[in-house]
Amino acid sequence: MADGRGTGGWLVRASALIPAGALFAGSSPTPSEGTDQDKVQQAADSNSPKQPFVPCKVCGDRASGYHYGVTSCEGCKGFFRRSIQKQIDYRCLRDGKCMVIRLNRNRCQYCRFKKCLAVGMSRDSVRYGRVPKRSKSLEDHSVSSTDSATSSQDQLALENKQLAIYDVILSISQAHHSHCAITEDKIKNIVRQPATLMSKIHIPPGQIQFSNEELEVQRLLMWQQLATLVTPAINSVVEFSKRVPNFSDLSQDDQLVLIKLGFFEIWLTRMARMIDREENVMVFEDGSCISREELAVVYSPDFVTSMFEVCNGFNMLNLNDTEIGLFTAIVLATADRQGLSDTSAVERIQDSLVEALTLQVSRNHSTEENLFAAVLMKLPELRTLGSQHNDLLRWYRLQWHRGNLPPLFAEIYDIPKNQAAETPSQS
Repeated sequence: MADGRGTGGWLVRASALIPAGALFAGSSPTPSEGTDQDKVQQAADSNSPKQPFVPCKVCGDRASGYHYGVTSCEGCKGFFRRSIQKQIDYRCLRDGKCMVIRLNRNRCQYCRFKKCLAVGMSRDSVRYGRVPKRSKSLEDHSVSSTDSATSSQDQLALENKQLAIYDVILSISQAHHSHCAITEDKIKNIVRQPATLMSKIHIPPGQIQFSNEELEVQRLLMWQQLATLVTPAINSVVEFSKRVPNFSDLSQDDQLVLIKLGFFEIWLTRMARMIDREENVMVFEDGSCISREELAVVYSPDFVTSMFEVCNGFNMLNLNDTEIGLFTAIVLATADRQGLSDTSAVERIQDSLVEALTLQVSRNHSTEENLFAAVLMKLPELRTLGSQHNDLLRWYRLQWHRGNLPPLFAEIYDIPKNQAAETPSQS
């Protein structure tokens, strides 16, 4: 197996930072209204100095009631509603670490939105209305003026942890939307067109079928055409990887190992939505529809059958774009890839991503108790396909001198570049 180091580390060296992508897509039920909430509402609306001051959990201003599951002011209530309904994209110029208080709450919308999510505001409650309320004891604990110093510290630590998790979720969501051509919105604009990997080769007059040599040439030509279709995704995966929190802190060699050895698994996860089982085709980001039969020639019938089955199973999980982004980031941060030097650092990255996906799934799919376990079960399935894919590449690696592959594709799979050849030999 290739160790992922290769030459030409420009895979990870090149690129300027790209502005954050799409808005965080996903959170779900938290508290709504009730008797205790009405009391807080009355206290917040009252002008009487005898009424207790109930702070907004987002900015600390006077709360006007329970909005989208959280004690909050009118300003934060309206801000959160607009952010969700208009699907606004935000950016932070200070690494997502701005303090959000009443006096500066309008200064950084990214951090204000992150704080809304972290304290429990529910995206689904904006879209669908009221949601189940939190237990009275938990709300009483959060607004009680008699909390002990220890409890306050615990609450602060919990809030900081939640903020850190939501920072990961937002970062991955924006990176995925910016650097994946196969998101829910982008798929709508893909225009399908029939395509083929087959290339015409010369057949001597009177010859009825291909010789073994001609079949090998045809297979190599088809693989080259497939490589051309896959290559745009390589740059997307590289750019996405560099925006995974703490990934860039790894050594360049370790970054290359993770990107190279994880690319096929990440690519296939993204492409799962593009498998059309009815027409038996895979649709690429440029709209090219390649038949299952042609893919089976490039790889093998059994391998392509496994590909389609794994993709179909993944689609049945009904994950949204943010969840797919988090899952592919987990695939990227696999600590037992051959050739890694700092496995502990990679494990820490993956642990934070798993925690983020756990929260994201639990909030978005609160009624599907076993969904997170089902998602994680896809990891070994992909790993098996990745190993089989690497085995299939061995034959192509031996034929490197007969073809000319796109440079990125050749580097991602550690295939020597044959700069002298333009096409595989047809003699």
